[in-house]
Amino acid sequence: SVAEQMAAGARDRAGTTWAVATTGIAGPDGGTAEKPVGLVYVGVAYAAPWGTEESFVRAERVVLDGDRAAVKRKAVDAALGALVRAVREVGGGE
Repeated sequence: SVAEQMAAGARDRAGTTWAVATTGIAGPDGGTAEKPVGLVYVGVAYAAPWGTEESFVRAERVVLDGDRAAVKRKAVDAALGALVRAVREVGGGE
């Protein structure tokens, strides 16, 4: 997905272990029946240490309500939540 490509690109370009990215339709215009206003994809990319856990890139789809500002705020919350879940999954926190 685009969100996965964005997250992987950010991770690789910055040379980091983790990266997160969002893309979507915050509104007020641009939505369709298939891609409504509030549709956001959150990408998370992880680069595992050499010879340990496997690296991964994944995306989550969320549909958020509210005006443009609210969708943007909620997208940040969704991105941080996705990142926290991924970090916990690889044993980086509780």
